[in-house]
Amino acid sequence: MSQPARPARELLDAVAPGSTPLPVGFEAGPADGPLGWPGYDDARARAAARSGEAEAVVARVGRVGGCEAVLLAFEFGFLGGSIGRAAGARIGAALRTARDLRLPVVSLLASGGTRVQEGMHALTQLQVIAREMVRLRAAGLPHLAVLAGPVTGGGWATLGAGADVRLALPGTQVGFSGARVRPEGADPAAYTAEAQAAAGQVDALVGWEELPGAVAGWLALLTRPAKGPVPPPPVPGGGAPPATGWEAVARARSADRPGARAHLAVAFDRLAPLACPDPGLLVGLGEAEGRSAGYVAQLGTRTTPAGFRSATRLIRLADRLSIPVLTLVDTPGAANDERAEREGVGAAVAETITALAAARVPVTTLVVGEGGSGGAVALTAPDRIWVTPGSYYSVLAPEPAAAVLKRDVSDPSAVAEVAERLRLRPQDLVAMGLARGIVG
Repeated sequence: MSQPARPARELLDAVAPGSTPLPVGFEAGPADGPLGWPGYDDARARAAARSGEAEAVVARVGRVGGCEAVLLAFEFGFLGGSIGRAAGARIGAALRTARDLRLPVVSLLASGGTRVQEGMHALTQLQVIAREMVRLRAAGLPHLAVLAGPVTGGGWATLGAGADVRLALPGTQVGFSGARVRPEGADPAAYTAEAQAAAGQVDALVGWEELPGAVAGWLALLTRPAKGPVPPPPVPGGGAPPATGWEAVARARSADRPGARAHLAVAFDRLAPLACPDPGLLVGLGEAEGRSAGYVAQLGTRTTPAGFRSATRLIRLADRLSIPVLTLVDTPGAANDERAEREGVGAAVAETITALAAARVPVTTLVVGEGGSGGAVALTAPDRIWVTPGSYYSVLAPEPAAAVLKRDVSDPSAVAEVAERLRLRPQDLVAMGLARGIVG
């Protein structure tokens, strides 16, 4: 069952106690709204009396933890938190104020979408909101959304799904279609925060008691970037570099050598994961000594199209907010099965590799295991690559490389010979100028 929406002022008091109203007013408009909808003014008056708010959106400025922010809170008790011209004007004005004051935005959402009684005058407010969100992004300011009540329709498709980070209270109804307009027989479980989290559209489910700390923690990560590139995190236990190419491959595939999780634990004091539907990839922001950096870490499996898209999201977000990035490479390559092709693995790799190429922030790469083909190079910084003793980096893993060269892949010596000729050992990569050094 969907959780009831909390009043806007309760949300504001929990997240930013002592916040003050923003001077963003609105025009009353013609009688019964722009369409002259019979009884619309009376419905608004009743909604105001019940909720104590003059409109469906409350705009404030206040401190969230240690960070000042502009806050938008939706009052679901005012006509279901729906967006009409007055609410759209408030949202647009608040986003412009955030840009003028150089402040991040926190949206506390509980909205049933656009207001039917205002027709297309309401629906076009989504374009107004989207335009101001684009300008906020261009100014390098973060936007955090909290899905705190039913969030459907235009509220989800703009301020919700369009935010940089999306948190949700468990049990919240979330989806593009509201309960009254879904196909008959639709599974209500598909329209929940839990379902959206499973699909990679919600970054974290946060309980009410933990919400203030979670919002403050995320804002700190989004607004306090580390200065300069992330140093490659060394982890003990790598040993000496391998003697042969095949030994390099075998060590990179060994479950005993330190993996990406061990390196993340050394690099950061705290990790805040972002949504990623690929179980073989970790994506998020990490904090070290009070400063933040982004991370993308492969866990030794083939990276899926959804994984590459999650990585692209992180890289573009970090670049826009001037946050440096650490990538940890460990994959035999990109997923190459039928499902991956149907889901556009080539296009997903292209998006990731171009996002890295376009990044203005420093990106550091550490190859911690297998560095196979395009799946590895898509997450590799072009000029700041480090390797560990238990890693290799190659145009192809030895087996597919042997197949391309028409060698007998069933013959271990033939595969080992190809591995030697590829010069994929960590010390070979340093000698050829492809890596800066061996870490660990």
